[in-house]
Amino acid sequence: MRKEARRWGMTGRYLRWASITVPIILVLGITSGRLSNSSYGNEWFDALSKPGIMPPGWAFGVAWSILYVLMGLALAFILDARGAKGRGIAITLFLFQLALNLAWSPVFFGMHRIMLGLGLILAILLWATATSAIFWKIRPVAGALMLPYLAWLVFASALNWQIHKLNPNGVVILPQQNDARIIVQ
Repeated sequence: MRKEARRWGMTGRYLRWASITVPIILVLGITSGRLSNSSYGNEWFDALSKPGIMPPGWAFGVAWSILYVLMGLALAFILDARGAKGRGIAITLFLFQLALNLAWSPVFFGMHRIMLGLGLILAILLWATATSAIFWKIRPVAGALMLPYLAWLVFASALNWQIHKLNPNGVVILPQQNDARIIVQ
């Protein structure tokens, strides 16, 4: 068991890195979503027409939690790869794509910018693909841990595009007296 763990790069140092990276990335992701009131329960989002492939609301929390954990584990492998060629670039690429990722919920849910959100997802996909490729060169297991994230980004791009197609002008919610709302689509 120990030999197998070492073969995959799971040393005590790796576990220490993972105990830092996983919670930080998970908390950052959850915080970004909460601060921008992402998903169902957001009055603007609820008013949008949704595509048939839209998962139930709970699926997003589960999916993103798993993806953030996998991303944290992948980053820990790279942080543990001291002296590896390209390690600094890999960490920089990861942090850049993570910053873009954390910006998506505020753009889409907070600013109500559907097409800007799509452009952002496509940028995230580009940078996350580059990150995954360099991760793979440094530690193949780190690159493999990023694959579910890449697949989700492709799916999220399709969802974002379909939401735009169903709501080409977006939705505007105008406040009225006595807390009534008018929805303009």
